[in-house]
Amino acid sequence: MNTLGVLKIRVRRGINLAVRDAFGSDPYVVITMGGQKVKTRVIKENINPVWNEELSLALYDPSLPITLTVYDKDTFTADDKMGDAKIDIKPYIDAINMGLEGLPDGVKVDRVQPNRDNCLSDESCIVWENGKMTQNMILRLQHVECGEIEIQIELINAQGRRGGLYI
Repeated sequence: MNTLGVLKIRVRRGINLAVRDAFGSDPYVVITMGGQKVKTRVIKENINPVWNEELSLALYDPSLPITLTVYDKDTFTADDKMGDAKIDIKPYIDAINMGLEGLPDGVKVDRVQPNRDNCLSDESCIVWENGKMTQNMILRLQHVECGEIEIQIELINAQGRRGGLYI
């Protein structure tokens, strides 16, 4: 199966995550797509952790769901789930397929509004900056009382392909 590229997901920080231990939580993030799974390091006793970690997944099929799940690391029991969110890359892929290379830095190519079909907590902009297209997102965690995760996505095309993915 040919890869379309590498999807880089920069997990920046957690915001107001749920408390799962006596002194807060020991959160880490797991991102899954298809059979792939990557995770951040654990941040001890912090409900507003800063990871600033870059995780990478091979993108074979952009229609595969990408799930971000936050866990609280426990020593003697199973790790507690602290919520999850779906990462919707369709608007980002659509923007790449516009073939807009050569734009001036800082151009906002598209704005994605929160709706019931995505987990965005605020407007998300797809931006052309330094010769690449990125999208910043703040995702509202589901199946939990509170919490958000700030991420940025970027696709590195396979074989140095320029322009769209034609998906």
